[in-house]
Amino acid sequence: MTTDALYEELNYVNHSREKRLHYAQLLLSDSSLIPKTLDILFMVDDKISPRAAWILEFMCAENLEAIIPYLDRFTQNMGKVHLDSAERPVAKICQYLAIAYYGKTPSKIKAALLPTHREKIIEVCFDYLINDTKVAPKAYGMTTLFLFGKDYDWVYPELATILERDFATQSAAFKARARFIFKKIKQ
Repeated sequence: MTTDALYEELNYVNHSREKRLHYAQLLLSDSSLIPKTLDILFMVDDKISPRAAWILEFMCAENLEAIIPYLDRFTQNMGKVHLDSAERPVAKICQYLAIAYYGKTPSKIKAALLPTHREKIIEVCFDYLINDTKVAPKAYGMTTLFLFGKDYDWVYPELATILERDFATQSAAFKARARFIFKKIKQ
């Protein structure tokens, strides 16, 4: 399938779990579609871009290791994604990566997620927190930053400063996640 054909196919993807899972399975069964999905995802001003993000997120939920060959490209370009409905799945993929990296179970992610990848993820997650972003990317970003803060000692003080500064003006969902992260940082 060409990138153009995949682009047309993504017109049929909607918010339903069934559709997103169907297309995620398509990516897993034909890995040549993953770079094409990234091409579409990084057409950041296009209304189809979020749909590529949705199926990429579902693919990562099913098999996170499928993204390993594309980590350079993903982390280099994810900061360009700016449509709200595309930022959420990108932030969720970052959280998946952080959880796998720090998880107790063996994972190829631990070897594949290089310091350059982690630093780009940290940068983008801080951007979610300081910019006018919806709450979901902020929440996923907080969790990701908390995990990476285990190895980057400057992350916790910065994260705590931002959370304290924004706590009063943010939503209930933000406050709930921020409280949780504060407790974890203080442990």
